[in-house]
Amino acid sequence: MRRAGVELSVVVPVYNEERRLPGSLVGLGLALRGLAAEVIVVDNGSTDRTADVVRDQRFPVTLLHCPDRGKGAAVRAGVLAARGRFVGFCDADLAASVDALPSVLRLLRHGSDVVLGSRAHPGSQVRARHSLLRRLGAWAFRRAARSIVPGVGDTQCGFKFFTRELAVAAFEPLRTKGFTFDVEVLARLQRLGAVVEEVPVRWIDVAGSSFAPLRHGLRSFADLQRIRAVLDTEPRPVPDLVPEAA
Repeated sequence: MRRAGVELSVVVPVYNEERRLPGSLVGLGLALRGLAAEVIVVDNGSTDRTADVVRDQRFPVTLLHCPDRGKGAAVRAGVLAARGRFVGFCDADLAASVDALPSVLRLLRHGSDVVLGSRAHPGSQVRARHSLLRRLGAWAFRRAARSIVPGVGDTQCGFKFFTRELAVAAFEPLRTKGFTFDVEVLARLQRLGAVVEEVPVRWIDVAGSSFAPLRHGLRSFADLQRIRAVLDTEPRPVPDLVPEAA
């Protein structure tokens, strides 16, 4: 059941984020000030003081522990625990600025099914420090992901929001536990008939990411093949969670 009065739930997956998390939670709290919102921080097995950082916050933050390792597993746990009318997630470093939240919420209130922050949007401001290897890998990944989620310019920006019903329908059967989970979620949403809307973001690459281009990058391509195979074996759902246009 949805908690009375909560309109927006924001999930933040974390792993050993004691350094970056304090500032990010302050920024998130300021962005949500005046809104009927909840913040759920999902600790994915941290070995540092991440949990203590969450407990020390001056505004209410729910701390959820997810022993099942992987960003996808952590976000799934947070989404399924959320109680707001709308549910979304952002990265612990707030690389995608939360100043886009008001416009995201406005779109959801006016009937949008899914709103994604997109670095590929022509209105986005992107400051990246990625190596040539990572840029080439990202380009190849986008091309490969396009066959699974056509029409989505940026599947991996950590700034995604949904109606709660669609979020549960997409995350409950989620099989991908690692960084590529976004592709499976978006594919499931498209199969449900959701209209995916991308919005511009102000995105700044922040040092300290746990993504390793070689190790995680190769695994991500393997995940794409597995996602395609999994979806091909599942019956197509009846898209009854998306209201028909008047």
